[in-house]
Amino acid sequence: MPLAGKYRLIDIPISNCINSGIQRVYVLTQFLSVSLHRHIANTYKLSPFSHGFIEVLAAQQTNETADWYQGTAHALRQNIRFVHDEEPRDVLVLSGDQLFRMDFRHLIDRHRARGADVTIAVKPVARERARGLGVVRCDADERIVELVEKPQADADLARLRTPADWLERRDVPSLDRAHLANMGIYLFSRRALDAMLTAQPAAVDLVREILPRSLDSAGRVGAPVRRLLGRPGLDRVVPPGTPGPGRRRPAFRLPQPRGRRLHAHAQPAAGARPRRPRRAVRHQRRLSGAGRRQPGALRRRVRSRIGRDVELRETVFNGADRFENDEERAANRKRGVPDFGIGDGGIVRRAIIDKDCRIGRGVRIVNAAAVQDAEAELYVIRDGIVVIPNGTVVPDGTVI
Repeated sequence: MPLAGKYRLIDIPISNCINSGIQRVYVLTQFLSVSLHRHIANTYKLSPFSHGFIEVLAAQQTNETADWYQGTAHALRQNIRFVHDEEPRDVLVLSGDQLFRMDFRHLIDRHRARGADVTIAVKPVARERARGLGVVRCDADERIVELVEKPQADADLARLRTPADWLERRDVPSLDRAHLANMGIYLFSRRALDAMLTAQPAAVDLVREILPRSLDSAGRVGAPVRRLLGRPGLDRVVPPGTPGPGRRRPAFRLPQPRGRRLHAHAQPAAGARPRRPRRAVRHQRRLSGAGRRQPGALRRRVRSRIGRDVELRETVFNGADRFENDEERAANRKRGVPDFGIGDGGIVRRAIIDKDCRIGRGVRIVNAAAVQDAEAELYVIRDGIVVIPNGTVVPDGTVI
């Protein structure tokens, strides 16, 4: 997923690793991953003298299995031989869809000082947010004694509540955030990871199956941290705290602290001079001019083309894998096909437009009937949000 123009969401965990001195990184991928592979190959070129690597491990058929990755534990089990080849002391497992900044060296130091088998990074959240996250309960020694995925019952939430003094003793203000949410950042000793995967050969999910069943046999530490904005989801087009080009003080600033870098690979912006605030111009964009971006719009634009008099409101626009040249656009006119991007006079509200879509002139994507869930040839609606799938052609004048 594109992020703030020239970045991809995968750049967040990889950059956190590099900035923390971790230079042996495997990225596990499967569905529709060609553009992700290309981005990683173009972006991360480590020195041959460093003995480091950023290597993609795509799902593949082997003598042991012919399945796609069925879950996090299954993916780890399928690729554990690569970990064995490197012989690390510890293994850090990260999600590829989170927005956070962390120096993993502090986490590793804490993990080793405690002699833990597993360390899970956690963050205090409010009660209502806890219903949609994994929540842990720790004892006085920071050993996790319970891990519940998305607790809904009031009794469960009450039991999982962390005392305010527990947080304050660790210099983490509670601020009415009394539940410790699992951040999806796991640090295993290699021995413990091997043992857990071997002991439960049929388990496919790390959080729902492996970890809860191992609470009595492994030591683990919950490490409270502060800077996690959450996973992107379809419950809101603009998640709370998401950085947007129109916000003066975003909750998560992409400029990194001194000595830390967010890595990316992109061409510079190009095109005419639109009547837009300078801060809204991102890398690899072409604007024809005079478009209107309403408050709350979120545009993750990579190689995107937006026509004249276009209104975008609460919209995620993922651009395209390439720019079309003049000859290709002339050929589009002859065939009656819109160009990549959004044509003149379009209105798009509360929508996600995936890569390589061709939105014609005068198209209105507004969901005026407030439909919550639907599927059609050109779109899918989930929770009231219109999603235009990858490569869809929406003809001129269409109303969705």
